[in-house]
Amino acid sequence: MALTPSNPFPLNTIAPEFSLEDSVTGKTFNLQQLKGEKATVIMFICNHCPFVIHVNSKLVELANQYKSQGVSFIAISSNDVENYPQDAPDKMKEVAAENKYPFPYLYDPTQDIAKAYDAACTPDFYVFDKDLKSTYHGRLDESRPGNDKPLTGEDLTAAINATLNNEAPVENQLPSMGCNIKWK
Repeated sequence: MALTPSNPFPLNTIAPEFSLEDSVTGKTFNLQQLKGEKATVIMFICNHCPFVIHVNSKLVELANQYKSQGVSFIAISSNDVENYPQDAPDKMKEVAAENKYPFPYLYDPTQDIAKAYDAACTPDFYVFDKDLKSTYHGRLDESRPGNDKPLTGEDLTAAINATLNNEAPVENQLPSMGCNIKWK
């Protein structure tokens, strides 16, 4: 597993639009349908990455915690399923059920959406305000598999709170680190 950092994503960038199938319901959704009233968190994740597996419980906790505050969480998997069949939509549905994902788990078969967001790794986190302008792109926290740091979600939480409170974006936005997206 090669450790890959997220790419820079400029603040105030408007979230690229998408229309993708939800692996759980089989329905196609676009960003306008899924965005939050006050903020939107877009996460590029996948099934098999140990970095994602490590943070799954915190993602579920945060999504449940912020749902009532008008924050929508959206997960997207863009991995090449031909070479990584464990990331195929039927397996995504299983992972979503096992982890009780309270958010849609969308599949990006062309990888165009990952490219539009310049996503590089899993997990890769983006926070957007009510107008879908980016306020954060960085890590969940400093915890990684095997580093014995507690899983707190503090970096992403600080970014969401700043966005909800109309405060300036978090200044020190450290890149997320994880497995590289499996490109075709």
